Amino acid sequence: MVSGVEAATDAFFEDAVAYLRAPVPDVTLVLRHGGGQRGKKLLDAVAAARFPVVSCDPIKKDADKITFAQAEIRGAGRRVDAAAVRALVDAVGSDLQELVAACSQLVADTTGSITEDVVRRYYSGRVEATGFAVADAAIAGNGAEAIRLLRHAMSTGVDPVPLVAALAVKLRTLAKVAATRGAGASAARDLGLAPWQVDKARRELSGWTPEGMAAAITAVATADAEVKGAARDPAYAVERAVLRVAAARR
Repeated sequence: MVSGVEAATDAFFEDAVAYLRAPVPDVTLVLRHGGGQRGKKLLDAVAAARFPVVSCDPIKKDADKITFAQAEIRGAGRRVDAAAVRALVDAVGSDLQELVAACSQLVADTTGSITEDVVRRYYSGRVEATGFAVADAAIAGNGAEAIRLLRHAMSTGVDPVPLVAALAVKLRTLAKVAATRGAGASAARDLGLAPWQVDKARRELSGWTPEGMAAAITAVATADAEVKGAARDPAYAVERAVLRVAAARR
């Protein structure tokens, strides 16, 4: 198994292409390419030699991650509550491999139906202090709670970049749902969001004005640049963004 082929050296590509011309019998070589143009010549050579190629499209939407996690757990012969899957995705859903590992751990270490309480017992620190928990508090206008969760998250090693990304995702969802107000249920279905996400966003929109939304989005855009090198103190940049988002709610 060779992982990270997209970051391999030119020498590796040359050796791999040469190997394809005379592969060793009874040896299975798996090349894992993470995407991008680097290494395309090797990928084309693999396909031209008629070796199996499996394309794995990235899973980005929370709704798809929920479906994926449900399938992982149920495929292992276990029952799982919908609320438990949501909590699991909130806690570890940023990385699909980590989500698979979390599903496997829950299946191996627990018995009976997997409930939300079980997930919170295993991942309580991450469920309560993830970027999305910080974003939820900020969106609700609770600046003090958002800062408490933010500092706890950073003290446990959470990077400022995904924290800002969580704020951006929450605001993007709110803006999408706000745009469908009065447009009927069919418009909401076209957003690419799970029904529970739309319902939650509609509840969270209470107290938000277009002006407040614009101010919050601007604050997060500024923080995004700052945590990626435009400022000396990324932690301060995130805190300021969180407080600005909370203050933007009417």
